[in-house]
Amino acid sequence: MATEEPKYVLLEKSEPFELRAYAPRIVAEVKVDGDLDAASNQGFRLIAAYIFGKNQVSEKIAMTAPVGIESGDQSKSAKIAMTAPVTIEGPKSQDKSNQNQWTVSFVMPAEYTLNTLPKPLDSQVKIREVPSERRAVITFSGFYNEDKVQEKTQALQDWIKARNMKSIGEPQFARYNPPWTLPFMRRNEVMIQVLE
Repeated sequence: MATEEPKYVLLEKSEPFELRAYAPRIVAEVKVDGDLDAASNQGFRLIAAYIFGKNQVSEKIAMTAPVGIESGDQSKSAKIAMTAPVTIEGPKSQDKSNQNQWTVSFVMPAEYTLNTLPKPLDSQVKIREVPSERRAVITFSGFYNEDKVQEKTQALQDWIKARNMKSIGEPQFARYNPPWTLPFMRRNEVMIQVLE
């Protein structure tokens, strides 16, 4: 059985770039403090406990992909090594007051609504809906490092500019495979939200 991914409609494709219209989705998220490694580990454990049954009905929730990492500083975001389904959002570039606070989130399976999703027992875990959005995406395989992510981000920004689109928000780095996947079989993406 394949791992569920967020649903989208492909609007444009010119290898390795795509423009996608994502459907609304629900995420479970926590805000944690610390350096990136400590915060991501703590956040992952809190939300993993929720999807593995630490909720009001002790229901297990299926895992989804990709792992997404957002930060105003791409050198930080390239250092996460975790498995799906998690998103990590760092402090925005201009926000210097919370430089050690991170938002870690999992995308919930599409079968759930805000009303049918089990309520978390841990008050740190919050559930929210992410509205529909358009994202420009560049896809690449293999291992990633800070330089490779920066290179792909720049290429995507150039593609966005060449099409006269306006980007909004921070770039997000997404990994779709567990760490043991062979490099040539790995799927990685950099995504940037664009105005519709």
